Amino acid sequence: MADTTTAATTAKPKVTLHWLDQSRAQRIVWLLRECKDNIDYDIKVYKRGKDFLAPDDLKKNHPLGKSPQITIESANIDKPIVLAESGMMTEYLVEHFAPHLAPKKWQEGKDGQVGGETAEWLRYRYYMHFAEGSLMSFLLLGLVIDQIREAPVPFFLKPITRTVAGKVDDAFLTRNFLNYFNFLESEVASSPKGGKYICGTELTAADMMMSFPLLAAKSRNKIDKAKYPKLMAYIETIEKDEGYQASVKEIEEKTGDKFKVV
Repeated sequence: MADTTTAATTAKPKVTLHWLDQSRAQRIVWLLRECKDNIDYDIKVYKRGKDFLAPDDLKKNHPLGKSPQITIESANIDKPIVLAESGMMTEYLVEHFAPHLAPKKWQEGKDGQVGGETAEWLRYRYYMHFAEGSLMSFLLLGLVIDQIREAPVPFFLKPITRTVAGKVDDAFLTRNFLNYFNFLESEVASSPKGGKYICGTELTAADMMMSFPLLAAKSRNKIDKAKYPKLMAYIETIEKDEGYQASVKEIEEKTGDKFKVV
């Protein structure tokens, strides 16, 4: 007779991703594929309504009803763990199931010392937070302003909406995008050990976190390829990554829709 207790305790944890179209959930699909040797995973697909809002079903696990969110089931826990916020779930999944996606933390002989961290790890922690805390906030505001600029209003109101949008661009968005993209161009150029990724020579979860805002900026024509050749080359490296492409193919097969970043 099989030992069902042993089988239960040795079973892989089960991770369920609650994926919403036109959201930031796709990079978590990419991450789950990198974790697949250590987990079983499933993707539940949700569609936005005509009002472009997420369906109420997403509130069944987390009260804010946002996507992405994940649930983790394991034999050693009484009830599923529910995680929201891309940065938190990414750090959690990497720590438990994909440690190869985080750079080495300590320089040789400097474990636990202030300033003993490697340049790669310091970048890694920075970009895990920069992606959402800095870059994405401006892109979201830029999206709102673009929607105001192109709002379906009577023709005689068009000059007003475009003037309002233009003033926000001139006073706030344009100079901040310039500042961010100049910074990122120099960061890619100075990647540790001459690497092609943001933290060095190897793909990390920070690249996954950066993928959505950068691909969104590219799709909205916010980045001048002639002015930012190294940044654009980095974005193309992400787009061509086998794991990223496989994640796109997986979600297209699951949804039956062509995937696009907006």
